Amino acid sequence: MRILGFSVDWPKLRKPEFTTFRFPRKDYDRGLDWNIAEDVQIVVHPRSHDNRIRKGNAQIVSKINMTISQISEPEAREDGFDSLSDMLAWLEKSHGNKPIPPEQPINKLTLRWTMRYGS
Repeated sequence: MRILGFSVDWPKLRKPEFTTFRFPRKDYDRGLDWNIAEDVQIVVHPRSHDNRIRKGNAQIVSKINMTISQISEPEAREDGFDSLSDMLAWLEKSHGNKPIPPEQPINKLTLRWTMRYGS
């Protein structure tokens, strides 16, 4: 089971179903991108051994292929940001402070909890 990590314990993770935006995986060319019906482990602070929080398991129930320019203001707010510009700034910061071209592919994933480990 692959890990789907979050750097922030977003309020959306408390909902039975939630969305997240993910760039295509680096091994996308081998068909290993995120897939509908895939089970994943949801983790907060995935790169920390001391602060890692395992939230539980979820299943990807929907995947929409889109580009950065197609993300709407309401989708950014649903994802946990105050605005679309805040979301884009977050994405740039988390990807080396590099501008992200509007045509950059991104996946909008909808996940449903299958098992929660704690709060």
